[in-house]
Amino acid sequence: MTTTMTTTTTIRVDPIACDAYGYCAELLPELVSLDEWGYPVLDGQPVAPRLLALARRAAKDCPRRAVLIEQSPVPSPGRDGTDGAR
Repeated sequence: MTTTMTTTTTIRVDPIACDAYGYCAELLPELVSLDEWGYPVLDGQPVAPRLLALARRAAKDCPRRAVLIEQSPVPSPGRDGTDGAR
C-alpha cells in the first residue's frame, strides 16, 4: 500500500520577538486569544483551509514578524480508511 503525504499548516509565535501588539488576535480570533498582558495564546490546532488567508495576513501584518506560518507533511489515510500502520 502506498502512503500519500499531505501538508498541515500551523501558526506559532516567536515569544522573544513578540511585543504584544495584538494584531494577530484581531485578525485571527478563531485561533489566537490574548493573555492578561496582551500576548498571544494559540490553541495549537492546525489552521483550517478557510482560515489560511487570515493566518497569512496575521503573519504579514505583525509589526515584529513574530507570527510564523509552518507547513509540515503528514501521511494521508490509506484508501481503505486506515493510516497504513500494522
